[in-house]
Amino acid sequence: MDTSRHNLETLFEQLGLSNHPESMDAFISNNHLPKEIPLEQAAFWSAGQAQFIHEAIEQDSDWAEAVDQLDAQLRH
Repeated sequence: MDTSRHNLETLFEQLGLSNHPESMDAFISNNHLPKEIPLEQAAFWSAGQAQFIHEAIEQDSDWAEAVDQLDAQLRH
């Protein structure tokens, strides 16, 4: 059983991105996502990152809440 925390910081780590607060802020500031584009279809993801996000949403996994949080922040 996976008991690790699934929050925005660990999501960035899972996606292979820096999870330092300044890096996370920069990523969110530099990557705006229009409302009509699903998160997993954003051009800034690699194929693996997009697949992970898609599966998290589709399967309503433990990561879904953190993915939703990231989605909301990218639509600033």
